[in-house]
Amino acid sequence: MRIPFVMIASLAVISPGLSTTSFAQQSTPAAASNPLPQAEASPDDIEGGKMFATTCGFCHQDGGRHAGRGPKLSKSERSDEYIVERIKKGKVGAMPAYGSVFSDGQIIAILAYIRGLDD
Repeated sequence: MRIPFVMIASLAVISPGLSTTSFAQQSTPAAASNPLPQAEASPDDIEGGKMFATTCGFCHQDGGRHAGRGPKLSKSERSDEYIVERIKKGKVGAMPAYGSVFSDGQIIAILAYIRGLDD
């Protein structure tokens, strides 16, 4: 990535009145229209209730409050570690693995949603 910098520096020497900042912004319209993704997810990206509803709710009925194809999750006596591992690795023949679908932060948000369920 040093080549663009060298080009900008060269142009600045050739054209002293040219602002390197404005040139850099003009020379990379794709970068300006496609900003780099943020390092951290926004709160909307890790809203456990939404992720649960769209991914888990089909099998865990009434938002996890009742058994369906999957077990009732509200007031589960399973440990947090167990639930996180089950989400990540799934259960053969019963639940798909979501470890490659969700980030660790998203899985923790789903766990927080599950722990916040009331009957």
